[in-house]
Amino acid sequence: MNRHVRRTRPLRGIIRNTEAVSVLEFALVLPLFMTLGMYGAEIAWLNATALEVSQVAVSMADNASRIGQTDNSGVTPTISSSDVESVLAGALAEGSSSHLEENGRVILSSLEGHPVTGKQYIHWQQCRGKGKQPSKRGTADPTGGLVSPLLNGLTMGGKSIIAPAGTSVMVAEVWYEYKGLFGTLFIDTIMLHEEAAVIARDDRAIGNGLTGNTAKNAC
Repeated sequence: MNRHVRRTRPLRGIIRNTEAVSVLEFALVLPLFMTLGMYGAEIAWLNATALEVSQVAVSMADNASRIGQTDNSGVTPTISSSDVESVLAGALAEGSSSHLEENGRVILSSLEGHPVTGKQYIHWQQCRGKGKQPSKRGTADPTGGLVSPLLNGLTMGGKSIIAPAGTSVMVAEVWYEYKGLFGTLFIDTIMLHEEAAVIARDDRAIGNGLTGNTAKNAC
């Protein structure tokens, strides 16, 4: 018998063997499906986290706008640093599932109109979280100088926001450093930033700004 024929018989036998074909095919496509599944999970988690960050910003602005609504003293209430601290703490608690305090920062600013010039400015600003990101709206200027970048109000979502005379707009910002589920395998670290603004829903004595220890949560 030809030696070449004898040598090729085992190979032909393997080719003709159709047992466990499905297992072999599955083994070949498994890495592809695993990669696609992991990538899909990464994108889904990123979107869920971005939505949570956005919801925290909206809730924080809304809660800040309600400070003082339960005051029944008959005297227009002032806003204290402890009131604001409660709002900031609530925002961090809402974002605790994403470890917002460790991986981000929440910022609350009071946009007001100057009683003399009428120009818009940030009267006070408070922050919490281990992040070091600054507000995109600038820093607080208690005197309402004419160098504020918000002299004519601010623009958010394509809309112009201006604080009416005698009241304020609560501007909430949330920064969050998103780190991928699988490290940097699919995406690099992303810095998420969301903000919201809600006009104060109560009468406030805004002339003197915050009362109490404002240094504790200073930005």
